[in-house]
Amino acid sequence: MKRPYVVATRRSSLALTQTAQVCGALESAWPELTINTLQLTTRGDQIVNVSLSKVGGKGLFTQEIEDALLAGQADFAVHSMKDMPTEFPAELLIGAVPPRLDPRDVLISRSGAPLMQLPHGARVGTSSLRRALCLKEARPDLEVVNLRGNIDTRIRKLDTEGLDAIVLAAAGLLRMGWISRITEYLSVDLMLPAAGQGALAIQCRADHQEMLDILKAIEDPVTRIAITAERTFLKRLNGGCQVPIGGHARIAADGRIRFLAMVGTPDGATVLHAQAEGVDPVAVGNEAANELLARGAAAILDLAREEAGRE
Repeated sequence: MKRPYVVATRRSSLALTQTAQVCGALESAWPELTINTLQLTTRGDQIVNVSLSKVGGKGLFTQEIEDALLAGQADFAVHSMKDMPTEFPAELLIGAVPPRLDPRDVLISRSGAPLMQLPHGARVGTSSLRRALCLKEARPDLEVVNLRGNIDTRIRKLDTEGLDAIVLAAAGLLRMGWISRITEYLSVDLMLPAAGQGALAIQCRADHQEMLDILKAIEDPVTRIAITAERTFLKRLNGGCQVPIGGHARIAADGRIRFLAMVGTPDGATVLHAQAEGVDPVAVGNEAANELLARGAAAILDLAREEAGRE
């Protein structure tokens, strides 16, 4: 463990912060460990004036980082779990899943008003079709405005683009130490989180055994179980940023997995909800997906992709 190890990450302030936190945890567990950082710009970072649903493609925020791993330029990488495609090169794997932070979404409003007290027709910014759908389901009167950019950019646009509020992931604000900016934590029942939201994926090469042994120090088995259920669900539905879809697993004290799932049309006119429960995360994720498919999710998903392709 004498040589410096290299971690690959995006250049955004949030990505660098969460990477530093992961490296700090590893260095605490392995005091002799030295880690250098390789900062990369992904395709998703370069395309900032178009909604994610219109960009299309998988691995928008991971491809360049995975290329660095495969080329041996980095030993491991830190990703936001919800950015990870359900399929990636067989030579790579998720070597560790650290403890998850709060998976919920939050509202930040200029006036300090919570979601249900925003004025009629309020302008709310988000780049997520899932969040837009949930907003429309809760408040059909709202004007949902596309909002791209890093977390600090989106907070700044709250003031500069005439928005009444924005919706972000709680975990990003918690990692950045910006809890005071949060107006309201949105309940899972009101706004179902994206699969993997609040969790990190530590990716490395499958044949890099020394790195895998090092990463064991930050693995959280409970988070791994929940993430496995959520990513299984997402893969079964072939979900991505072009589809308004949510899936969240919670592990109860008795070890049972309780899964909530949602899919709908981008305008919120049709929304399907499903639940599943069990002890096998793969079985639970598939059960939730199959229930939605049996109730017509395939047609909704196809329509959402067609609409995204026309825009």
